[in-house]
Amino acid sequence: MLANELHDGDTAFVLKPAGADHDLRLRFFSPTRELPFVAHATVAAHYALGIEGPLRPARVRQMTGAGVIDIEVRGATDDRTIAMTLAPPTLGRILDERDKARLLDALGLGSSDLDPACPLQIALKGSTRLMVGLQTVPQLDGLRPDLAALRRLSPNIGADGYFVFARQGAPDDCLTEARMFCPAIGIDEDPVSGNAHGMLGVYLAEHRLLPVSAGGAAFTGLQGRVLGRPGRVLVELAITDARVNSVTISGAAVLVYRTTVEI
Repeated sequence: MLANELHDGDTAFVLKPAGADHDLRLRFFSPTRELPFVAHATVAAHYALGIEGPLRPARVRQMTGAGVIDIEVRGATDDRTIAMTLAPPTLGRILDERDKARLLDALGLGSSDLDPACPLQIALKGSTRLMVGLQTVPQLDGLRPDLAALRRLSPNIGADGYFVFARQGAPDDCLTEARMFCPAIGIDEDPVSGNAHGMLGVYLAEHRLLPVSAGGAAFTGLQGRVLGRPGRVLVELAITDARVNSVTISGAAVLVYRTTVEI
């Protein structure tokens, strides 16, 4: 009820631990349903927890619907970042030509708009996202998707959201820029998604689109600029023998307002 009343993307609820294998629990809700894991809401929650109350440990284990996630608070001032290390997402099926045509219609795109190096592939980490690579950032800026069509398409292709990204034209300090549409879960456009960026990291590594050295890879992705809410996500991959072992996602937060709700 509270998440629906706020109607502002995702809402995180912090709970006491329910077992010895974790230090606290977080539950996440969109305006329409509970979600297993939301990375940017995790960043916000741990940033908020550090503002008031007793000094908290720099490292904690957080239980979510996607399992236990290791959290590290880097720094101790308002510029501190929150890093989450988790098991790598799973890559699923690549869309067939029929589903590809339906997707392009819903996004208002043609086949020539797609990056030929980037197959339309579903990724899973608690939730499901379809990875959609475009040729350039200006094409990303011009997207005017049919949200009702995307909502209808989600259960048919098996993806709750659409993570649309481009490499060419991204800022110099970023490998990619992205937008994400999730009307099926009540979020027309999500400003920033750390979870989807973690999926993107594994996707780029799998398709040899990410430079790998010294047992790992890292990149920064930009999202939310079109909405006037730009955010950068740092993604770090631990890789052994071309296999991703873990993904670390980190980002910063800004306190916008605080309030007390009586229930």
